[in-house]
Amino acid sequence: KVRPAPYQLMTALGQVGEGVPLLVQAALETALDASLARVPKLEGHLVVCPDVSGSMSSPATGYRKGATSVVRCIDIAALVAAAMLRSNPQTRVLPFENRVVDVKLDPKARVAVNAAKLAAVGGGGTSVSAPLELLNRENAKVDVVVIVSDNESWLDPSRRGATATMNEWTRLKARNPGAKLICIDIQPYGSTQAKDRKDIMNVGGFTDAVFDTMARFANA
Repeated sequence: KVRPAPYQLMTALGQVGEGVPLLVQAALETALDASLARVPKLEGHLVVCPDVSGSMSSPATGYRKGATSVVRCIDIAALVAAAMLRSNPQTRVLPFENRVVDVKLDPKARVAVNAAKLAAVGGGGTSVSAPLELLNRENAKVDVVVIVSDNESWLDPSRRGATATMNEWTRLKARNPGAKLICIDIQPYGSTQAKDRKDIMNVGGFTDAVFDTMARFANA
């Protein structure tokens, strides 16, 4: 009746201890799976790029005494990918670290299963431009690109590699003039690889409201 949203349920599931009956844990997993159907659909040729580098195994809140999240950055990346796959089965998922890695996600699998697949990559540095570079090499048709990363990948604009993402996005936009880029920075600080403009939106942190925000921007 209260229609809990995916991130709420994933957080609750992460808090469940051994003393909670397995029946309750299973109910939470079922509810999480069902909640994905309520995530707004992003139309068109959608590409989701979850960062699977080593730093994504850190808590989403960072390490804070008494307030460290049980949800990891990689769990949020998996949740976004799973939600987009569920609402738009044609979604293409391009996990990346230094390069795009070959990880196949099952649109019908539970979020925890896909999170485990992404987390199993377990390392490497981060090149946010890598999935965009691959799309350009393929001359791919793209309407929306969603990049889900943590602060470790967002380089200061004056540092080496900071403009690579924008260079690749400029190339992609030349072929796909209506394309939009959504950058979800789970652990935001003060820098970004792509500044906000009409076709680029940066999101700092994560709550269930992000799904609605993405849909409004992408479908506008």
